[in-house]
Amino acid sequence: MLGPVILAASRSDKMRRFVSAAPGTKQVVDRFIAGETVDQVIPIVKDATAKGLEVTLDVVGEDITTVEQSHAARDAYLELIGRLKELGLGERAEMSVKLSMFGQALEGGHELALANVRPVVEAAAAIGTTVTLDAEDHTTLDSMFAIHEELRKDFPRTGCVIQAYLFRTEDDARRLAAAGSRVRIVKGAYKEPASVAYQDKAEIDKAFVRIIKILMAGEGYPMIGSHDPRLIAITQDLARQAGRKLDEYEFQMLYGIRSEEHVRLAAEGHRMRVYTAYGTDWYGYFMRRLAEKPANLLFFARSILTKG
Repeated sequence: MLGPVILAASRSDKMRRFVSAAPGTKQVVDRFIAGETVDQVIPIVKDATAKGLEVTLDVVGEDITTVEQSHAARDAYLELIGRLKELGLGERAEMSVKLSMFGQALEGGHELALANVRPVVEAAAAIGTTVTLDAEDHTTLDSMFAIHEELRKDFPRTGCVIQAYLFRTEDDARRLAAAGSRVRIVKGAYKEPASVAYQDKAEIDKAFVRIIKILMAGEGYPMIGSHDPRLIAITQDLARQAGRKLDEYEFQMLYGIRSEEHVRLAAEGHRMRVYTAYGTDWYGYFMRRLAEKPANLLFFARSILTKG
């Protein structure tokens, strides 16, 4: 059960300094993080779209402690949207945002996050794309869903994320599976207590399937965030049973993981979107990728040992 330990470490400044200084870190970080700047990530977006893929772009960074930092996060997304507009990539690339990066945890954070994210959503709509609000730990979700509802009044394509390991999520899925909605389902990657979340992988997988059924039976647009071949196959079966066409749902996978599968699904006619993170504040995102799969942690450990 290394996952919970790694997730706890993702909040440790001491571990942040250790991991950042480890000689093999860059090699592994480069596997999951597409670069540190817009200039570095744009060629990756071009390459992905040339292969028939779509992307969702995440400027990494969550531990915002000042209003000024929240404004800088907003401006980083506006810069990204400006570059996508110049290159005519708006319809192939959406944005994913974490409201914590927009100041959600600060005093008056709900209103601050809404004020910061609104111009990003507006700018995205102006170039033919949209924004998805990422789910974070369970204490932030009521605020996230309220902001999502508010944004959809003017920008109905604004999406949101739900997490299969939370007990509440089946009810959230039923509420969200309405006409015009865009909902990404993921397993969940935060350290949550047993009082609010399933702890056993098999139970999480069962919940994931139940939620896919709810979304496929609804009138919205499901976005399936998984690398699990079994869950992908189940999703395809459930979509067929619900009478959905291939363009009425999509798969999403992380940059750097199962890249061949990205291309295979796109070649079969599926909409396949690659979640592509970039930026300098990569630590929290990186640690969650390690926690999700033991093989990622082993890869990191081998890199440190061979570079040390």
